[in-house]
Amino acid sequence: MQSRVLLVSNRLPVTLTNGEGGLQVHPSSGGLATALASVHDAGDSLWFGWPGLVEGVPEAEVARALVPHRAVPIHITPAEVKAYYDGYCNGVLWPLSHYLLEKVRFDDVDDWPAYHAVNERFADAVASHWRPGDLIWVHDYHLTLLPSMLRYRCPGARIGFFLHVPFPGPEVFRILPRRNEVLRGMIGADVVGFHTAGFAYSFAYACSQLLGLELSGDVLSDSGRPVRVASFPIGIDADAFATRAATPEVRTRVEALRADSQGRKLLLSVDRFDYTKGHVRRILAFERMLKLRPELKDQLHIIQLVVPTREQVGAYADYRAEVNELVGRINGAFGSPTRTLLHLLHRAVEPDELSALYVAADVMLVTPLRDGMNLVAKEYVASRVDDDGVLVLSEFAGAATELHEALQINPYDLDAFAWAIMRAIEMPPYEQRLRMSGLRKTVHSAPVAQWAKSFLDALEQSPTETATSPSVALEQAMAIVMNAPRLLLVLDYDGTLVDFAPSPRTATPDKALLELLRRLSARAGTSVHVVSGRSRDSLEAFLGELDLGLHAEHGLWSRFERRAEWRSRRPLPPSWLDPVRSSMARVVQRTDGALLEEKSGALAFHYRATEPQLARRRLEELRAVLAADPQAGEFEVLEGSRVLEVRLRGVNKGAVLPEILASAPGATVVPLGDDRADEALFAALPPGAVGVHVGTGQSAARYRVSGVGAARALLKRIVDSGPSTPSMTSLAAPPTIGR
Repeated sequence: MQSRVLLVSNRLPVTLTNGEGGLQVHPSSGGLATALASVHDAGDSLWFGWPGLVEGVPEAEVARALVPHRAVPIHITPAEVKAYYDGYCNGVLWPLSHYLLEKVRFDDVDDWPAYHAVNERFADAVASHWRPGDLIWVHDYHLTLLPSMLRYRCPGARIGFFLHVPFPGPEVFRILPRRNEVLRGMIGADVVGFHTAGFAYSFAYACSQLLGLELSGDVLSDSGRPVRVASFPIGIDADAFATRAATPEVRTRVEALRADSQGRKLLLSVDRFDYTKGHVRRILAFERMLKLRPELKDQLHIIQLVVPTREQVGAYADYRAEVNELVGRINGAFGSPTRTLLHLLHRAVEPDELSALYVAADVMLVTPLRDGMNLVAKEYVASRVDDDGVLVLSEFAGAATELHEALQINPYDLDAFAWAIMRAIEMPPYEQRLRMSGLRKTVHSAPVAQWAKSFLDALEQSPTETATSPSVALEQAMAIVMNAPRLLLVLDYDGTLVDFAPSPRTATPDKALLELLRRLSARAGTSVHVVSGRSRDSLEAFLGELDLGLHAEHGLWSRFERRAEWRSRRPLPPSWLDPVRSSMARVVQRTDGALLEEKSGALAFHYRATEPQLARRRLEELRAVLAADPQAGEFEVLEGSRVLEVRLRGVNKGAVLPEILASAPGATVVPLGDDRADEALFAALPPGAVGVHVGTGQSAARYRVSGVGAARALLKRIVDSGPSTPSMTSLAAPPTIGR
């Protein structure tokens, strides 16, 4: 790997302690630190993350201590930890991704601003170290906003994002109040990775449903910028687990564990003490099994090892109390005065002890309610060097897509769960060997280093974005714009001035936008034109009371002054749309969520609210029908953001630009647009124009801003930079909106 890699995660791969000997740095044993060791240990890389709360140590001293570890600290205050980490990360995103909706904190008044602010701080730090050619790899749900923030700060950067938790189905994800911001943040990456194809599909589906992005194969199109969405199942260092399992030290511990079990079958589970791991359902399944087969209580020794986690989050205290109560109930009903049936060990363990538990366990239960991957299942398999033991695995763990020889169960089906445990206990040795040998081949065939390499290879092969310009260059251009004696603003509407809406009829201008446009048109020496694919009626209803030039249907119709007559740039062939209209109408009637918009010179098939797979089928059908139409030579097909438009050939925003330029001779031209329809405008600009693309897609524009909010902020800066002239426009009451 030739490129330098900038790794970014919530926590650093090292732990800092401040003792009598001063600040000490110790390697962390977390799963992500292990997974990325092959990348970070290779040499030329930096790792960005929170170093933890190190009280009484100056930030500069922390930074110096981390330099030998090629780690860059991002400091987070205790208040931010509470709102960002405990609040939004683990009170909103974590339960949502695991389908535990009753635990989601929807009142995130303080949490969301902290989450956004911490992501911005990460973005500033990474951008300050990034240099052309670097790969940026962002990890997990703590930093979903970071890729798009980096896209804006580091144009041309190759950015990867990997989500280590499940991505919920679109119908679950869409209940998130900040859903679009999270999706927009993630698609700032060039490659978005997940542990399973199902999670990848759910993400792509949500982007299609909520953002209107097109999916082709495993590539989303974000205004022409390709975003690859794919699965990269993470592995473990299986050889290391197998080697440790065979050491004399571990074997000695194994014999001690088996002696303590006194000939009984050892059933083991190892989890963080998290409500997603299914402890409650697992204990209830034990109870169901023992009621069905009470004689088993004397044949079993059950150990549940739970590792402390998120001790400060309130939902976890309630969960721990519930688990402890159930454990007491089981032991009270099925234990004896001299023996405890179910041992709940609430602590962390060192590697040799964990390995011994894996080797000694006759049955391993990995039964989360939902999990991104769950490496415990793979660790158990790798440790079974004698090809014995049985793995009972939840079908809702990501690992279930690979570990087919496990006994897979639905943890919500207690009867089936209980019978699976009984089957595992009584499984004959030959079947154990058959299943375990297959599992071990799978685990050894995909080591963790291969996971990291496959993702970074995909990132290196992703196309670099073109036609981007650093924010510094935009600032320089804006200085020229704001001091220009004459200014001509040419603005798109949907996706530039307002966000897209499920129906084009509902994307009405808000009062803030109307006031902004009024002030722009009143600015001395400034002319404002809106060039949109919308119909005349729509633009007139939305913006007709403002002193603007309006150009509808991509410039087919123009009105250069308020209350002037609309005029067409070319005659319309009589009834040319009739055959096409009937074909498109039939498709719309059979497509839930679709809308046919009729204009004088165009027809638009809107499918923003349509199920993505159905939309793709209907688009293929429409393309074939339109290509075979006898009048195909008179029209052209333009595909935009979740819309397919049939319009007169030769009508585009670039064709109307010369007439707009003639209305303001000598003016500095500033066009803003967001999609393919605006590219014809950017391509026709005169020298010296300051073309600004809105969004993250590829564009011929020299400059860009991140979205509608940033576009409005740019226009407000222009307003604030110059004096106003008297205006006849009154906004005492908003214009009547309707069609």
